Amino acid sequence: MIRVNVKGIAYDMSGNPIILLTDQEEERVLPIWVGLLEAHSIAVALGQVPPPRPLTHDLFKNACEAMGARISQVVITDLKDSTFYAEVHLALPEQGLVLDARPSDAVALALRAAAPVYVTDKLTEHMLFIKDLFDEETRAELEKIFELTKEYKKSLH
Repeated sequence: MIRVNVKGIAYDMSGNPIILLTDQEEERVLPIWVGLLEAHSIAVALGQVPPPRPLTHDLFKNACEAMGARISQVVITDLKDSTFYAEVHLALPEQGLVLDARPSDAVALALRAAAPVYVTDKLTEHMLFIKDLFDEETRAELEKIFELTKEYKKSLH
């Protein structure tokens, strides 16, 4: 299993949102297509700007905490028939609990709980090398955008 970062949301040429999960070295990326509402929930969590009222993922996290459970990690476990599968691992006072989840829900919860996200070794073969996706000039531009985004987020706090 490898730990991944939720780099952000991208959109394909048809406007469909994609979660971008990168390895720790940011050399490889695992794209996972999600729905618009799911992408919105992830984007809200990435922006670290709380909504005026709790969204569904906020409610679930709050309910877990109220019952003494903590979201300890999320694992993207499998890919079957073009569908990704995930697990949300909960730490309870006397035991652990693993819940089956859609990757979009699992990632949205992990971001809200500051829990690590992992990808199984089996899925690493589906990761793409970022250097193979863009030419050198485009990669340099993307790095500038990533840096500007980091600086902008810092200025919000």
